[in-house]
Amino acid sequence: MDSVTEIVPTLMPLGDTGVLIRFADRLDLDANAATIAFARRLESRPIPGVIEIVPNLVSVLVRCDPRRIGYEALCGELRLLDRGAQDNASLAAHAIAITYGGEDGPDIEAVANELGLTVPAFIDAHCAHRLSVLAVGFAPGFVYCGMHGDDLLVPRRETVRRSVPPGSILFAARQTAIAATAIPTGWAVIGRTHLINFDPAASPPTQLRAGDTITFEAAR
Repeated sequence: MDSVTEIVPTLMPLGDTGVLIRFADRLDLDANAATIAFARRLESRPIPGVIEIVPNLVSVLVRCDPRRIGYEALCGELRLLDRGAQDNASLAAHAIAITYGGEDGPDIEAVANELGLTVPAFIDAHCAHRLSVLAVGFAPGFVYCGMHGDDLLVPRRETVRRSVPPGSILFAARQTAIAATAIPTGWAVIGRTHLINFDPAASPPTQLRAGDTITFEAAR
């Protein structure tokens, strides 16, 4: 994410303790990049009274202590953030090894068949390009990575698995997700990694953050 298309966000109140800064109403890579850049600038230039900053795919939730800063004052401070300023925070690059197929990836053959590929060809395609971490959330440490090309588009499954283990590699809608805790999912399960992106005893509790880049590779 070397450059970000300037997008003017919409500020929306969430009760008396929060503001949602929304850059789009659906997933868009420019809006996602703007979201991540805005959240990082806000983290690097703290506003007194702000107690939590939570970036999502196309929005940022800012929670505040209303005894220290009111809604109008907070919105004023948020609007003063220079949208054209460069974010100087370093972006980390990660290489993540995946054990594809077998018990770790029971849906990989179905996914490959739907795409008209052999399993080895699908694995090569899945590892071919560097992806961005679009967001971390939904469940503790859960990572959304994207976007794959249109040639790797498959829908979510029609049925939901009641639980997949931490480290499961999930695939759907031109995205790859990494589960960090046991969760139910309707995404296809194509493999597993030893990287568990959630340690409640660590600070911060996650290794991957929005804006980082990821390259997948087949475990040897």
